[in-house]
Amino acid sequence: MKETDICTYAETFSSAHTDFKAEWGATRLLLDDKMFGMLGQDKSGKRILTVKLKPEDGELLREQYAEIVPGYYMNKVHWNSIDLAGQVSDETIKIMIQKSYQLILQAMTKKRQREIAELASDTTTS
Repeated sequence: MKETDICTYAETFSSAHTDFKAEWGATRLLLDDKMFGMLGQDKSGKRILTVKLKPEDGELLREQYAEIVPGYYMNKVHWNSIDLAGQVSDETIKIMIQKSYQLILQAMTKKRQREIAELASDTTTS
């Protein structure tokens, strides 16, 4: 999956946006100010996408794909990095992005979750 496609897909989620963090040399996928993904590179220069998953989901995916490893420079239990040059399907990457977004959304206050849901319904009805 191309990096531009990843950003475009991530921005389809309500209140999600991207920014470039120059000091990290990485593009962040954000819900409000909370990061649910990061596009960057590892120490060898490989282009990677790092997303947050439930520990059991991340562990299962790391067992299935050699290209998915514990999060580079992140909490290794919750974050997972995907080698974008690898064989992980676009569909699997999209599911991982969606799950990461949902984890961040669920950690927000109920009030903010309702606001985001209202924004999502406003955009689908207009």
